Amino acid sequence: MVRRKNEFPSPEELVIGTIVEVFPEGAFVRLEEYGGKVGLVHLSEVASGWIKNIREHIREGQTVVCRVLAVDERRGHVDLSIRRVKESEKAWKREQWKREERAEKLLELAAKKLKKSLDEAYEEVGFKLQEKFGDMYTGLELVAKEGGKVLEDLGLNRKWVNALVKVSSSLVGLPFFKVVGYLELQSMAPDGVEKIKEAMIKAKEAASTDGVKVEIYYVGSPRYRVEVSASSYKEAEAVLRKVAELAINSIKAQGGKGEFHAAKGGK
Repeated sequence: MVRRKNEFPSPEELVIGTIVEVFPEGAFVRLEEYGGKVGLVHLSEVASGWIKNIREHIREGQTVVCRVLAVDERRGHVDLSIRRVKESEKAWKREQWKREERAEKLLELAAKKLKKSLDEAYEEVGFKLQEKFGDMYTGLELVAKEGGKVLEDLGLNRKWVNALVKVSSSLVGLPFFKVVGYLELQSMAPDGVEKIKEAMIKAKEAASTDGVKVEIYYVGSPRYRVEVSASSYKEAEAVLRKVAELAINSIKAQGGKGEFHAAKGGK
């Protein structure tokens, strides 16, 4: 189960919980990230407006996203609200939870390679990733993309770094942004088709870099579809423009002509 280093959440924090008991005045919610500590959602914080029957809104076993209203660590009290969480915040928190669950599986896999328990993995690595990157998944994404150098200031031994690099690079999918454009290339030369093909191959090879995928498809003479995927929209668009420029310059140098059109709406 995904966990946090702190024993209690902070006020205004969004937390994932499971409703363990519903009663007329509210509900008790188990905080999954905080060692199963239980918080209270008062009836007035379940939903907006007058509530005739609380069970029409929540039920035992239901997973909910709550906002922390107040924390009394001495008494062990955590006051929660369901109604004060926007739909966009719910979606964000649920997605973050899924990412952290996946990151935990990666962490556990790395721990097994070192013959360590998940508890040891959290103490030696997991909490450090959360502290530096905000969550474990973000840290492992960076490891997958940039290698072990992003872990240099965490004080990890080389075995841990190697294990994390291995599991991250093989299992964490990096987010990609795709942009699309169309090239119109024409050549009146007898071997015009080959010249166009050569111009596109050279442009693709010259513009491609590590972490960037370039694909060119024949649509119908003289039109070709160019798709570029990269880890950022800005990078993908820059590579798309470069491919177009190189291809057009190449075909023009051989007596042909060319134009580029950016796709509307990524289509």
